[in-house]
Amino acid sequence: MISKNLKNYLTVKDNSVSKETFELLYDENLDLLITSPQPSENNLGRYYESDDYISHTDGKRSVFEKAYHFIKNIALKNKLSLINDLQKSKGNLLDIGAGTGDFLLVAKQNGWKTIGIEPSEKAKAIAEKKGVELKSNLSNFADHSFDVITMWHVLEHVPNLKNQITELKRLIKPNGSIIIAVPNFKSFDAKYYKEFWAAYDVPRHLWHFSKTAIEKLFAQEDLRLEKILPMKFDSFYVSLLSEKYKTGKMNYLKAFSIGLKSNLKAKNNFEYSSHIYVLKNAKN
Repeated sequence: MISKNLKNYLTVKDNSVSKETFELLYDENLDLLITSPQPSENNLGRYYESDDYISHTDGKRSVFEKAYHFIKNIALKNKLSLINDLQKSKGNLLDIGAGTGDFLLVAKQNGWKTIGIEPSEKAKAIAEKKGVELKSNLSNFADHSFDVITMWHVLEHVPNLKNQITELKRLIKPNGSIIIAVPNFKSFDAKYYKEFWAAYDVPRHLWHFSKTAIEKLFAQEDLRLEKILPMKFDSFYVSLLSEKYKTGKMNYLKAFSIGLKSNLKAKNNFEYSSHIYVLKNAKN
């Protein structure tokens, strides 16, 4: 699956929690970057212990957090539209890495039967107050249980990539849809900010994907890539954080210009800051 002959690509610092440095290693065959060293599963949790880890809170303490939640509300509507377009009859929806449960909540209100996976007790407690059902792992779900499985910026966090993709194959119904959203290290904003690119987010992000990597990795489980969609807001959000890491402050105008430039360049090469991938069973 992963090549043994990996090349050094970039040295990156954990800017948000530990301040430790990590290497990004390049798998040429998969066009994939791998964080090295990767923390053990028992040790990984300490890298999430920060009030600034925004997906595990509903905080609106700053202009940045308020902007994040404003954009998130727009994104939630777009996500709901996507799953409704893919599956004309509402069925069972699994969201892996559900965070504070907002996507599952809007899907549930729209008629979907929802359940989520979330390892963070802090995020889970917030979600459960909203009436969202969450579990800690996938092990108790029967084969072919779900019409749609979503992972919104989660696959890059998963320690065992091969096992995760195998589980997705096991859980999805024959005509179901798997939706994966991940950052794209081939984007203009990634190349511009280099080691300061916030979407590297080491060591919480263990894997860094390209379009080729997603297609090849899922093809190993006979999951066919059907569609790639852009996440245009991500270039602005990521550029804001990247400016903070690079200069010590959020340069809103500079970040906006880089985010805009990234989206404009992606019109030609379709290398957006983040992509949504829609996958289906190649063999039903």
